[in-house]
Amino acid sequence: MLPSKVVRHKAGRFVPVLLAGLILAACSGQGPQQTSNVNIQGPATGRSDYYLQQVQQSSDDSKTDWQLLAIRALLKEGKYPQANDQISQLPQQLSAVQQQELLLLRAQMQIGQQDFGGAQQTLGQEKTDGLSEDQQVRYYALQIAAAQNRPSLALLRAYIAQEPLLKGADHQSNIDATWQALTQMTQDQLNALVINADENTLQGWLDLLNTWHTNSQDPQMLKAAIKDWQTRYPQNPGAKSLPTQLSQVQNFTKASTSTIALLLPVNGQAQVFANAIQKGFNDAKNGVLNAPAAQPAPAATDANAQPSTPQTGAANAQQPTEANAAANTVVSPAMAGNMPPQTEQSQPAAQPATAAAQPDSNAQVKVYDTSSQPIAQVMQQAQQDGATIVVGPLLKNDVESVVNSQTPLNVLALNEPEQVQNHPNICYFALSPEDEARDAAHHIYEQGKRQPLLLVPRSSYGDRVSKAFAQEWQQLGGSTVLQQRFGGVSELKQGINSGAGIALSGTPLTVEQPQSAGVAIAGLTIPAPQTSTPAPAADASSGGSVDAVYIVASQDELQLIKPMIAMRTSSRNNIALYASSRSAQAGAGPDFRLEMEGLQFSDIPLLSGSNPGLMQQAAKSFNNDYSLVRLYAMGIDAWTLANHFNQMRQVPGFAIDGNTGKLSADTDCVINRKLAWNQYRQGQIVPVQ
Repeated sequence: MLPSKVVRHKAGRFVPVLLAGLILAACSGQGPQQTSNVNIQGPATGRSDYYLQQVQQSSDDSKTDWQLLAIRALLKEGKYPQANDQISQLPQQLSAVQQQELLLLRAQMQIGQQDFGGAQQTLGQEKTDGLSEDQQVRYYALQIAAAQNRPSLALLRAYIAQEPLLKGADHQSNIDATWQALTQMTQDQLNALVINADENTLQGWLDLLNTWHTNSQDPQMLKAAIKDWQTRYPQNPGAKSLPTQLSQVQNFTKASTSTIALLLPVNGQAQVFANAIQKGFNDAKNGVLNAPAAQPAPAATDANAQPSTPQTGAANAQQPTEANAAANTVVSPAMAGNMPPQTEQSQPAAQPATAAAQPDSNAQVKVYDTSSQPIAQVMQQAQQDGATIVVGPLLKNDVESVVNSQTPLNVLALNEPEQVQNHPNICYFALSPEDEARDAAHHIYEQGKRQPLLLVPRSSYGDRVSKAFAQEWQQLGGSTVLQQRFGGVSELKQGINSGAGIALSGTPLTVEQPQSAGVAIAGLTIPAPQTSTPAPAADASSGGSVDAVYIVASQDELQLIKPMIAMRTSSRNNIALYASSRSAQAGAGPDFRLEMEGLQFSDIPLLSGSNPGLMQQAAKSFNNDYSLVRLYAMGIDAWTLANHFNQMRQVPGFAIDGNTGKLSADTDCVINRKLAWNQYRQGQIVPVQ
């Protein structure tokens, strides 16, 4: 054993060495410790001016990190020019961690500037292995934002990958957004999905979607099916926390339709339109629609269903009277347009509609005349009579009065006010020209066209259609829409006689998009996109970029317009032509159909072959005035929607195949319609494939 004196001596010699080692370690760790205070991989909660001040005061070791944080703050504040200026000042040599952060920031800037394709390419360069949890959340949020809410397999995978990283409200928002992306996928997209064997979470979501589609028409069956799905997929995030709209199903109660108040103008200028709607409503209630589709049902004898004045679709299209002008504020997308007789079609243009509700013999329907007394009195009387739901009114100003009345009754309005208000007891169902234009924008975009030109009348009607199409087109991600106006038949005839043709030299259509607060996804805020510069005019006759023309014209006008387009454009341009239902009317013979070769047009399913027997019955009842047949179909669908009122209001995403289109309700309970699209081919009318 060593003497204690020796031990103390050796210990004394060891202390300076230990102290020296600690000092060296502290010195060598000073750099990393200083850098760790600037964490570019974590949250950045400060404002840009603070980070910019740190940039000025920092040494070279941490200056770049402060710059990256400043860029994040500038982008969050929507200061894109300043952020871009800071990016240009970054040093050429960056660490791997800094490079990863810079890619995220570049993608965020591109999204803010509406360069979604560029953002996707930038994100494709990112290596996720080295990202922190906070960066991963931002990475997937940027992927989601770059997808612009367009459902796809990549979008679903981004939501699924992001979900485990989120908590609280952000986590539920992710669940809801995943479900929304699923429900917005078309059947073609779903059929084309190819997923990996280990994607169990995605497989569970797809099975939930199938459960929804199978049982959505029966809330009680849907409740049981959802519970069974949760048992089969207990680890799926949607099973642990149901999407909000599915959790609402658990509390679903059917709206009472025991006493229905049908509010229509049964006298005056709009009487003829009200009669058609009333007949459709009554036929649906009484089960007249259940006749075999292949055999026309007997013509109805309800006098109220017949037009009180002789009025043909062609006359409505070309020379609107004061009465028709008033009626145009009522409902119809093509008050003026009718369709060729379907007996001449080679095959049905759509699958059979399934929207007809079962007749309810217990329901009592009472009609109230809105043309003889103020709408407030009508509503009060309906309430005193014990109405459980109101269907109507029909005229815009009456709908606006009902919306502002704060009525406690459930209301299925048969029109839309200028400014839609969201009330828990009101839904809006209209056949508006704007509705048809929005559907056309979707159809043309889905066909891969990107440079459409609108050929519309020089009138307020043309203004309304153009505005609705352009707004929807730009929301889909399309560029600025071009428009071109034309006069009536006489002006078109002068043009064709002179050999001038139509050059398709459109001008940019500037529309105001709804003000957006930007994108907020899982804590990542991307301010509203900056205003883009309108696209220059294009001329298809000189090799311009127009690849699609949407024509809103009567049948007589279209018969002149199509050959006039051919005069000025080469067949090699391959410009696709589309038309609204305004040009589809009764009486079009084989010559017209041959002249329209290749043109696609939209119309309601009932006039597109979904139920030939019912269509023939309706056409006979209304003397082949297909504008009234459309309103008859609206009455049928109004009965169906009234019987599904609470499903529309309480179960977002609810959809049903109707006679006026595939019907679905948005968050304001505005009923949207997806129309049937047909095409003229070798003298026949066939469905667009």
